[in-house]
Amino acid sequence: MVLVDGNNVMGQRVGWHRDKPAAQRRLLLELAAMTRQQGMVVTVVFDGKPLDGIRDGGEVDGVKVYFARPGSDADERIVELAQDVTEPEQVLAVTSDRELSDRLQSLGLRTMRSGRFRSRLEELSGTSSY
Repeated sequence: MVLVDGNNVMGQRVGWHRDKPAAQRRLLLELAAMTRQQGMVVTVVFDGKPLDGIRDGGEVDGVKVYFARPGSDADERIVELAQDVTEPEQVLAVTSDRELSDRLQSLGLRTMRSGRFRSRLEELSGTSSY
């Protein structure tokens, strides 16, 4: 399973903040393509409220989608999800947040930086972030 810090991965693209919902939807499409191509189980967590038509804990084209709980942030939600994993060594967590990465590693998860993951997504899709 791949557990993705959505905002960190979106932050690897120039201008993502101009239209956050569009950036979230674009990332979901890329993650869905990865799911189909690689046969991976992917979960993504975003900061903020759920997108129109996508409920917290819902699924979009095979990608499980979560949002930060009210009054909290995506990092806390990611840790919460990681604590529920039965085989943490089978999970790759994607984040550029050093503190979050350390917390996840202490739970037994492997980690990858968001920029490296973004490059991997682009290789699979044949696109570029610029």
